[in-house]
Amino acid sequence: MPVRFQLTIDCADPDAQAVFWAQALGYRLAPPPDGHQTWRDFYASVGVDEEELAEMGEGVDRIVDPDGAGPRIWFQQVPEHKSVKNRLHLDLDAGGGRSVPLEVRRERVDAEVERLTALGARVLRVASPEGMDHYGVTLHDPEGNEFCLH
Repeated sequence: MPVRFQLTIDCADPDAQAVFWAQALGYRLAPPPDGHQTWRDFYASVGVDEEELAEMGEGVDRIVDPDGAGPRIWFQQVPEHKSVKNRLHLDLDAGGGRSVPLEVRRERVDAEVERLTALGARVLRVASPEGMDHYGVTLHDPEGNEFCLH
């Protein structure tokens, strides 16, 4: 039986990361647990102190796949800033896979790059090796975490 998991991403601004990644992945912001109007109310109910609550913004720090197929993603606020390359990153299949002609994949990836950069992503590099059936773009999310489109 597969193990269910939640992906946790360390960050400085969970609210902003949750909004960016919800839009990037077609996810939605996760609603607070039953009995709580907001995530901030939930965190207060489990004993998070006022100082930490003040630093966390609205507490909208997690996203879910509306179809329930993908993992929950939690953006955990941490005090340290990103300082090295990610050891884990997301690859987003914007092109449609190798059964789609390379030029069509390139157009689809470029359109998605345009959409995501408008949301705050930045292009790091483009991979289009001559003679290979591959086209991909590596980007940074708003906090500098790498991810790829292909």
